[in-house]
Amino acid sequence: MGTTTRLSVIPGPVGGSERAAGGRETVLSVRGLRKKIRGKWIIHDVTFDVRAGEIFGFLGPNGSGKTTTIRMLVNLIRPTEGEILICGDNVVRHPELALRHVGCIVENPEMYDYMTGWENLEHFARMVKGIDAARIREVADIVGLEDRIFDKVKTYSLGMRQRLGIAQALLGRPKLLILDEPTNGLDPKGIKELRAFVRMLADNGLSLFISSHLLSEIQLMCDRVAIINKGRVLAVGEVEELIAQAGSYVIWQLDRTEEGKRLLAEIPGVAFVAEGQHRIDEGVLAGMREPIVTTMPAERIPGAVEKLAKRGIGVRGVQRQAPTLEELFLSMTEDDSRE
Repeated sequence: MGTTTRLSVIPGPVGGSERAAGGRETVLSVRGLRKKIRGKWIIHDVTFDVRAGEIFGFLGPNGSGKTTTIRMLVNLIRPTEGEILICGDNVVRHPELALRHVGCIVENPEMYDYMTGWENLEHFARMVKGIDAARIREVADIVGLEDRIFDKVKTYSLGMRQRLGIAQALLGRPKLLILDEPTNGLDPKGIKELRAFVRMLADNGLSLFISSHLLSEIQLMCDRVAIINKGRVLAVGEVEELIAQAGSYVIWQLDRTEEGKRLLAEIPGVAFVAEGQHRIDEGVLAGMREPIVTTMPAERIPGAVEKLAKRGIGVRGVQRQAPTLEELFLSMTEDDSRE
């Protein structure tokens, strides 16, 4: 998506917003958000913050409430209960003040195929005060379309259309960019380019709120995430922090498997995980002979190795395998679906 460093997204400090952890302003604050449609609660008590300059992932399966929440964030539908503040302005009470800080693409960006990229941006620029040709040129440069901006949109690839949609969302110099499933339909190269592009935007001070179900990409892309299922937020936090809280597996390969298992069972905190009960990728265990999968405190691993060696049991291999965000997500949403 281009490697340009020319960027003018955020004109100055965020006004009217609260300080978040680490001293960064809270650009988006959602508190107790609920939505009832035709007598049924669709969204239940959704609460989270998005800080200045971070990439925030909003994860959930289809039908979990992601798009409904986004529509409330940008005032397309009103919440039944709760509060949404963008840079300190209430979206429901003062939508014009709040939404001037937001650029958004909900689902697929809509463009006029018979017009050029430039003409599309000119059309949208008429709806925003203070946008001139220099700003249109700048956003085209930001998203890496400077060489194709005067071509008709019908000649654009899906990835180029996505970039043009983001350029349109950036025209008004927003402080918060909301992207709903931005990787849909993109090939691996396009996804990699998008990942680098959103990181560049965040590094220049823009806050990004990205809704997705592609968990491996979100893990690579986002600083913090909220996991939502059935309209409820199940967890909010830094990706690595959430994964660490979920614990990790320890995989053993021993010369004498059964004898080694008996010895490991004597060590406090060791629990065995049967085949089919863990979420370790099959590729990790492929080629291992009789792997023993356990959960145990990391600090007990050296002592366990020493104990096995004293008993003459050879340790061919021992490794910690942290869960992926996908494994954590599946665990949380499956537990939630059983309740």
